[in-house]
Amino acid sequence: MQDKHQHISSAFDRDLETIQARIMKMGGLVEEAILDAARSLEDRDEELAEKVRKGDRAIDDLEEAINEEAARVIALRAPTAIDLRVVLSVMKISANLERIGDYAKNMAKRTGVLVQMPPINGAHAALRRMAREVQLMLKDALDAYIQRDADLAMDVIHRDHDVDQMYNALFREFLTFMMEDPRNITACMHLHFIAKNTERMGDHVTAIAEQTVYLITGEMPDENRPKADATSMGVEAE
Repeated sequence: MQDKHQHISSAFDRDLETIQARIMKMGGLVEEAILDAARSLEDRDEELAEKVRKGDRAIDDLEEAINEEAARVIALRAPTAIDLRVVLSVMKISANLERIGDYAKNMAKRTGVLVQMPPINGAHAALRRMAREVQLMLKDALDAYIQRDADLAMDVIHRDHDVDQMYNALFREFLTFMMEDPRNITACMHLHFIAKNTERMGDHVTAIAEQTVYLITGEMPDENRPKADATSMGVEAE
């Protein structure tokens, strides 16, 4: 009986390694998409933006493969409570990664529109800095998951406040540009959607870090974490 249990356990470990390797591959593609989308906007590079849009298919395919593998593991291995928590966390993390990829794709979609308009002074560089911060948060969130590092995961959660503050500053800037010259309104609305998409990416990275804390401790972090998004426009990202 002991041998059979060990056999099932080792098979589960191998399956989990396969799934986690896919999670890391998916995470790498999403990190690249965030940076490329922001760079395409700043450099007004429509070819790079197209690469981001097309690359989203690979991210979606990986999420589907991870979900199928996780469902197979649950069905075949009948994991214990702790092991089941690991498998379910993988599915939630892949769902958040897929959503971040969608936001990067949406950012890239707007590049083609914005290159037809005069640039808004400083906005593209600021958006790239914001995207870079989200990408670094995602890298650390994935490292925290693989290393089972709750302290690093909590650090990522706290850094989301910085992303919210960057978004708030950009929101105020865009309002100022629009009030100073109505000709800026269309470009600033597009840029605001991009900023909001990037802020939402930060929320999904935070959700990945929260899953990691739950996986390690069995408890979710304090869900009353204050949001620093002080805008009241109520605009949902696409």
